[in-house]
Amino acid sequence: MKRLLFALPVALFGALIVFFGYGLTQDPSHIPSILIDKPLPQFDLPGLDATSPGFGTAVFGSPVARGEPKLLNVFASWCAACPQEHPMLGRIAAEGVPLFGLDWKDQPDAAKAWLAQLGNPYARIASDPGARTGIDLGVTGVPETFVVDGHGRVRYKQIGPITADDWEKTLKPMLVRLRNEA
Repeated sequence: MKRLLFALPVALFGALIVFFGYGLTQDPSHIPSILIDKPLPQFDLPGLDATSPGFGTAVFGSPVARGEPKLLNVFASWCAACPQEHPMLGRIAAEGVPLFGLDWKDQPDAAKAWLAQLGNPYARIASDPGARTGIDLGVTGVPETFVVDGHGRVRYKQIGPITADDWEKTLKPMLVRLRNEA
């Protein structure tokens, strides 16, 4: 009986070590999205001001756009990592990739000033100051980028700034594959 009382805490401690050891092998930055292979949630948002058009879900799945995958980049002028990502977004747009911006939890005037300073790589920008669309998309922070196929389905979610490595090894090949599948 004394051996059992000694062995039980040792066994429990061993189980905890295995459990925590497994947890250490997992990527803490990987947050799965429930939207993968599902249509974008319905939205229609204004632009940053009366002179710039916003966009909505129709841009991603309209009959005219069928077959052309797009990127939806969620950003904000207050975001610390967004300036790091911005040159890469300019490069992506220069390569002819349709890039749409969602200004999340931000004031439109602040976003306009930020884009005037750094440049505007986006085909269109929608303003989501109340964060309702961001919540529907499952945005946990900025920047985040969604790969949306020509039928309006989310195919991939990039959390954090897009690096050259992310672009060359993940996003660009995925866009080429989606374009060829259409």
